[in-house]
Amino acid sequence: MKADSNEQVLLKGLALNDSKAIETIYKDNFSMVQAFILQNNGSYDDARDIFQEAMIALYEKAQNDSFVLTCQIKTYVYSICRRLWLKRLQQMGRYSHQVDSLEETVPVEEDLDIHEKRNAEFAIMDRALNSLGEPCKSLLEGYYLKKMDMQALASAFGYTNADNAKNQKYKCLMRLKKLFFSQYNIGD
Repeated sequence: MKADSNEQVLLKGLALNDSKAIETIYKDNFSMVQAFILQNNGSYDDARDIFQEAMIALYEKAQNDSFVLTCQIKTYVYSICRRLWLKRLQQMGRYSHQVDSLEETVPVEEDLDIHEKRNAEFAIMDRALNSLGEPCKSLLEGYYLKKMDMQALASAFGYTNADNAKNQKYKCLMRLKKLFFSQYNIGD
């Protein structure tokens, strides 16, 4: 969760007009935006303009105490820049997909909402997994993350056979599911 705290520090720094935070956000994100705009009929100056508009939008959001960024700053900045650039291309008549209005494209806000919801769900799953306790946490990590088979899990955790390990994995999974959904429903 260190990345999340760094992101929050950067946002607070941005809200306070801290030049170091602004410089960090710029260094971490401008090249990505520049690459996108250059690949999509734009110039370096276009990239600078669009990035500046996105930074202003992020700055205004960061000033609001109720604003909670649940995705990475780079995701947020990229989404704003993408939307702004596609809108500008359409206004200049250079948007390669002819659409009657920009509303026919997927709005960035919807992309962000989906991404933020997914990030929130991952955070809830992480908390649920951490509150699960041992040996369930290690058993599930062994099976799902390390791709260990049931026989390997049985010997690693001291179960008499693979069927017992499978049975215990199922019980652990049900406990994890219960923890996840109890926290998930509170968040709604």
